[in-house]
Order: sequence, then C-alpha cells, then structure tokens
Amino acid sequence: DIAESARAPMISPWSTNPATTRDKRYVFRAAFTDDFQGRVVAAFARQHFKAQRAAVLYDVASEYNKGIAEVFRQTFTQLGGQVVAFETYTTGDKDFLSQLTKIRAARPDILFLPNYYSEVPLQVQQARLIGLTVPIIGSDSWGFADLLTLGGSDVEGLMFTPHYAPDIATPVARRFIEAYQARYGSAPDDVAALTYDSFQLLFQALQQAGRVDREAVRDALASIERYEGVTGTMQFKGSGDPIKSAVVIRIENGQFKYFTTANP
Repeated sequence: DIAESARAPMISPWSTNPATTRDKRYVFRAAFTDDFQGRVVAAFARQHFKAQRAAVLYDVASEYNKGIAEVFRQTFTQLGGQVVAFETYTTGDKDFLSQLTKIRAARPDILFLPNYYSEVPLQVQQARLIGLTVPIIGSDSWGFADLLTLGGSDVEGLMFTPHYAPDIATPVARRFIEAYQARYGSAPDDVAALTYDSFQLLFQALQQAGRVDREAVRDALASIERYEGVTGTMQFKGSGDPIKSAVVIRIENGQFKYFTTANP
C-alpha cells in the first residue's frame, strides 16, 4: 500500500497472495499466485492421479494455506471431483491425528497439504501412522531442503508445485545456479531464484525505460513481453502478475526431481 500511494514501483519475489497486486498499478511480483497454484494442483490431482475424492488439511490461521485450500476445493469440484474432507488446524499444532482420522474415514483418493515444509513431515508421518496410504501432494511452501531432512523416507515419492526445477534448468538458469553454488556452496531454492528474477526484471525495465523515473520504470515493467528467467519465461499483460508456468516436483531418493510442467 505504501509503494502504491508513493507511486514507487515495487517487485515482490515470492509473495503469492492475490491481494499483493490487486487494484495496484505500481506493484509487481515474480511468482505465480495462490489462485493459480490451487487450480494447477487440483487439475493435476484429477488428471494424473485420476482422483475422484480429495481431502485437504490446512492451517486456518494462515492466509496462504487457507487461500490455496479454498481455490483447490473450488477447482477440484468444478472439474467433477468431490472434496470429501476439508480439515483445519492452527499454527503451532503438533497433533493432527484427530483431523487425519476423519480424513481416513472419508475415504479420499488423494490428500492435499498446502502447508509449510516445517509442518508437512509431521503431518505425513501421522497420516501414515494411522494407515492413510493415499498419495499426498503439496504446494510451493514444500520447496526447502529441510523438508527432506525432516521427512526422510516418509516424504519419498510425494509431489508438490514449486516455481522452478534445477534439474531442467535452461542455459540462463544454469549460469545462475553455478554462480550461486560457487558463492554459497549450496543449490539455490525458489526464493533465491525468484529474487534473482526480480532484479533482472528491474534491470530489463530500466533498459526499456531508458531513464531512472518512477513512471517510466512502472510502464516498462507493465509492458515486458518476454523475460527469460531462472524460474521460466514471464510476460506482463495489464497487471503486476506474470504469465508463467509452475512445475511439479517428485521427491526421489531424497532429492527434488522434475516431474512435469503445468502451464496457465
């Protein structure tokens, strides 16, 4: 709101909440939105897993989790599926057995967990503990190496939708990944890749504008027709939300592996 009122161009690397750019001329993002992600996961559940019945467990106190969960439910239903359980918890909870028991009783074909990487391992472990063996899928908030450390074999084979996959990197992405690894000694995650793309979008807008001027930079950002970034090709058309793709990652042998691409 402050950037908008000051007419100062702003770029958010990783904010996925639709409200970030809604009704704003000066605010942009490099990430896809929660709405887009919820639709992508629902369609993937229907198409890849042939799921007819879905269950969702999400943090009702978090706007991120809640927003994706609601879009997933809406889209899954529109695509002909049925959401048979829509269970909630509150940030900081450690015991999910009551909700998972209700989910098991509803006999879903798939379980969607749009929750943070620090919470998901415990939720998966408890689901498996009570014999809930259905496929489990997640959102971009899974995309941190700590998920693998905390989840171990319990998260093996699970899928989620982050912003990019290093193992299918384009030449642009490979150069970034190699430079990042040389500097920090580890592979870049989604946040690092999106932050890099945010700066590159700014640089491209400055070149197009030809001068350092708020209105000129804002107009240049809004008219970027093609930017080839680390997290994919982007385009802006009439809003601060980029037109871009999501990827589906599968956890294999304790690593994040590219599975497929989901286009808008």
